[in-house]
Amino acid sequence: MKPFNSKNRFPLLMTVLIFGYAFLYGPILSLIIYSFNESRLVTVWGGWSTKWYGELIQNQAIIDAALLSLKIAAISATFAVILGTLAALALVRFKRFRGKGALEIMVAAPMVLPDVILGLSLLLLFVAMTDLLGWPEGRGQTTIILAHMTFAMAYVTVVVRSRVAHLDHSLEEAAMDLGARPLKVFFTVTLPIIAPALMAGWLLAFTLSLDDLVVASFVSGPGSTTLPMVVYSSVRLGVSPQINALAAIIVVLVSVSVAIAGYVMYRQEKQKQAEMNAN
Repeated sequence: MKPFNSKNRFPLLMTVLIFGYAFLYGPILSLIIYSFNESRLVTVWGGWSTKWYGELIQNQAIIDAALLSLKIAAISATFAVILGTLAALALVRFKRFRGKGALEIMVAAPMVLPDVILGLSLLLLFVAMTDLLGWPEGRGQTTIILAHMTFAMAYVTVVVRSRVAHLDHSLEEAAMDLGARPLKVFFTVTLPIIAPALMAGWLLAFTLSLDDLVVASFVSGPGSTTLPMVVYSSVRLGVSPQINALAAIIVVLVSVSVAIAGYVMYRQEKQKQAEMNAN
């Protein structure tokens, strides 16, 4: 019996890797291919065609839903970063204060609660606020933004909190020793250092908002249909070739964005390496 060394293990690992990637990305690849299908039936191949992309561009309902989703995602992600950063600073910088335990629980709750429970609870909250305060008036873009801010802020807090916890406080102390006030220290020293975490939190919050279906279904109203809601309502009666085209466009945009980000990071690392070698 031959020993199970690294040479014998390599083909097995490669086989598992290939099947794993095929299982993950095979359906996405087939979706992109069938977006060029001539036939209206997505399961029957009728030849190559780009007509569904043309019909998708002329579908005003999908275009409006996509623009609304992008708007809601951008606004909710921006406010989630602001609130999440404040919460992270409070949890890290202030060791003990009244209500810290409750704040930590409230930060973690949206990440572990089922979306159905979160959406229902926010719906009941908005109804109660409308009865007591008269705001928000009905359900629409405002309630969706508030709901997305609620659960996105939790993820931003976790990301920023991890970065702030490992921040070198001596830099801030040196700035204050030189006469800078705490607010100026935050904007000139702390903020640039934690900027990558803020960007990561913003992108995460943007993605979560853009992808949300369950919570938005509870808190949305007439005239505030997001893109996931349109896609879900379209596929309930069968997958439309236009949805395949829409998904293919999203996959291409995401892939191009990731490729550009990777290229920029590679250039930066290469430039740093060149500077280190020059020194």
